[in-house]
Amino acid sequence: MKSAEIKELSLADLKEKIEELSTQQNKLKLAHAVTPLENPLQLRANRRVIARLQTELKGREIAEAKA
Repeated sequence: MKSAEIKELSLADLKEKIEELSTQQNKLKLAHAVTPLENPLQLRANRRVIARLQTELKGREIAEAKA
């Protein structure tokens, strides 16, 4: 997910996407622990997208608090 796409999301969409991807990340980690994933770089990519979403969410909360 690109930064431009993330900035277009609403606050509710951000929270929903973070929850969805966090659940997916946990499932991927469990699957990888049992049998190695075909593409283990999925874990890294997913973790980074979650971090981008959380950063945008935090930035919006800070901007809202200042306003």
